[in-house]
Amino acid sequence: MLTLREQPSSCGLTTCRGCWFFFWLILHLPNISGVRVMAPAAERRMTGVIAATFTPLTPEGEINLTLIGPYIDYLIEKQNVKSIFVNGTTGESMSLSVAERKALAEEWCLKAKGKMDLVVVHVGCMSLKDSQELAEHAAQIGADGIAVISPSFFKPSTADDLKEYLRQVAIKAPTVPFYYYHVPSVTGVKVPVRDLLHDIEKLIPSFRGVKFSGSDLMDFGQCVSHSRPHWSLVYGVDEQLISGLAMGATGAVGSTYNYIGGHMIKLVTAFENGNQLQARAIQFKLQELLGFAMDIGFDLGVNKQLMSDVSGLNLGPPRLPLRQRPQDHTQSILQKYQSLFQDCRSFIFSHTMMKGSLLM
Repeated sequence: MLTLREQPSSCGLTTCRGCWFFFWLILHLPNISGVRVMAPAAERRMTGVIAATFTPLTPEGEINLTLIGPYIDYLIEKQNVKSIFVNGTTGESMSLSVAERKALAEEWCLKAKGKMDLVVVHVGCMSLKDSQELAEHAAQIGADGIAVISPSFFKPSTADDLKEYLRQVAIKAPTVPFYYYHVPSVTGVKVPVRDLLHDIEKLIPSFRGVKFSGSDLMDFGQCVSHSRPHWSLVYGVDEQLISGLAMGATGAVGSTYNYIGGHMIKLVTAFENGNQLQARAIQFKLQELLGFAMDIGFDLGVNKQLMSDVSGLNLGPPRLPLRQRPQDHTQSILQKYQSLFQDCRSFIFSHTMMKGSLLM
C-alpha cells in the first residue's frame, strides 16, 4: 500500500495548491502506472472466538442462501459469537464451485453487515487462477480478511514455494488483510509455519497472520515468538484450545464454536483471568464430547447434523462424497452434547466477565 506523508513542496509550503492537486490526482486515479492506491481504512483483526461456518445446502445438495441470515442471528443471539470464517474446511469449500463460493461469500458479508464484527473469507483452491479470482471478489464485496490454504494435489515442497503461491493470491487483493490457513492433516503440506513467516511481509505486505489448525505446538509457539504486534495467530484445534492459548494464541477458529461458542468464550475469559480450573473444566467437556463422537464415527456430515439439531436450522446434508449418517447415530451424539452443555443455548454473559478479554 502506498502511504502519503506530508512533505514540504518545492515552494516550501505543504499547502501548495499544486501539491494538493497532485495528491488528489493520485487518490482519484488509482490505476496510474499500475499502482493501486486506496485510502487507509481501519483493519479488523482475527481475535477471540470465531465460528468456522457450515454451508447450508438443500436436500438436493444445492446451496441454500436463505438460511444465512437466520444462521448469523443464531450465532449472535444464542452463542454471542460475532466473528465468522466462511467457505473453509467446515464450509466444504473444496466441494463447491467458484460461482457457489462467490454467492455464499456475498450473502455472508451482506447479512453480517452491521451485526458481525468480522467476516474472513477463505479463498484457497487447488487452482491458482481460481484462488486469485476469489481473492479479487472478496475484496470487492468488503470482506474483512481473506485466508488461503495450500494446494494439496500438487503440493509446495518448500517454504519459498508456498510463499510465492500465497503472494500470487495476495496481490489480487492488496488492501485486504491476508492470512495463511495451515491445516496439514487435510493438505498433507508439512512445511513448518515458522519457516514461512521469515521475511513474509516483504513478499506480502498485507500479511496479517495465520489460522493454525495443526497439533504441532512447538511450531505454533515459535510462530508466536516471532510474531509482530499487528499479526493475529489464531488456533484451530478445538479440542486443545487451552494449549494454544498457553502458547500465546490471539484467538480461536473452529467448527464446534457454532454450537458451544458461548462456553468457549467462557473458557477464554477464565484463562485470561487466571482461573485455570474453570478453563480446563470446559475444555475437558469438549474433549469428552468429541471423544465420544469419534469413537462411534464423527465426520463433517455428523458435525453439520449436530449443528442443525442444536440450532434448529436445517443446514441440510454434506455434499458428496460425504454422506449423512442414520438418525440414531447423530441422535446419540446430540444426547451426549445435551448432557454436557445443557445451558449452551441460554448462556448469559456478564459485562464483568468479558471486561479485559481478548474478545473485546
